[in-house]
Amino acid sequence: MANIAWIGLGHMGGPMSANLVAAGHAVRGVDPMSEAREAAASRGVAVVDSVAEAVAGADAVFTSLPRSEHVREVYAGDGGVWATAPAGVLLLDTSTVDVETSRWCHEESARRGFRFVDSPVSGGIAGAAAGSLTFMLGGDADATADARELVEPMAGHVFELGGPTLGIAAKLANNLMLFVSLLGVSEGAALADSLGLDPKRFFEVASVSSGESWPLRLWYPAPGVVETSPANRNYDATFTTALAEKDLSFAVDAGTTAGLPMPASRVALEQFERLIDEGFGGKDCSLIAKFATADGGVPGFTPPAA
Repeated sequence: MANIAWIGLGHMGGPMSANLVAAGHAVRGVDPMSEAREAAASRGVAVVDSVAEAVAGADAVFTSLPRSEHVREVYAGDGGVWATAPAGVLLLDTSTVDVETSRWCHEESARRGFRFVDSPVSGGIAGAAAGSLTFMLGGDADATADARELVEPMAGHVFELGGPTLGIAAKLANNLMLFVSLLGVSEGAALADSLGLDPKRFFEVASVSSGESWPLRLWYPAPGVVETSPANRNYDATFTTALAEKDLSFAVDAGTTAGLPMPASRVALEQFERLIDEGFGGKDCSLIAKFATADGGVPGFTPPAA
């Protein structure tokens, strides 16, 4: 079994690291938030106070962080991974970052004598807890092969996609599809409701017809239709609007660099930005459904009192 350092024990990193503990690995973790540290400790992670303590003697180092700037700081900052990790250790970043940050991680890791694999995941908090995430691995073949063995206790599917940054490329393209699909689900649900269809009956139709999709199955924007929908819980987040905006902005930037027009992605991005401007960045991204209705209201959501 491996000695693993885990940096970032939040909604994703906490349950993911716990699945490695359950598989028999020794995991040392670090996080600035006391709630995250306590939750990880309760799952068997040995919580320490610094990156240096976490990576000491590690065979592999995982990072699971909110944004690109956090990844850059954890790797390159004083007392960061590159400054304190054992030479040659395998580095895996499960965060969703922009392509340039991922490329920088690969190049700088190699220059400093480390192996790096971009290792983003799909499946959300539920998948992290269940150990059923999809891992998308990008890097040199020997590094991704070693990474596969490490991530399997957390995964339902593992894909070795080729060279550096191809894991994050797959993640950004996948999430772009998700969020554009979410627009379609929102507008279709609003249309069905306005034409008098019962939400449960219409869901039954769409879920076995050509309108079927991941956001339809898990995020249908009406309470009492699917158990996992944030509409059942006043749109408390399973995947926040702020994170959706971040991921989609990275995808749009990558598409712009490639010369792609991406009109549907830009509409979805603008709607996430509107939600954030309205103060709903911490709510679930499926609250985007409010922009599909005639009055801006959406079933299951009670706005805070003015």
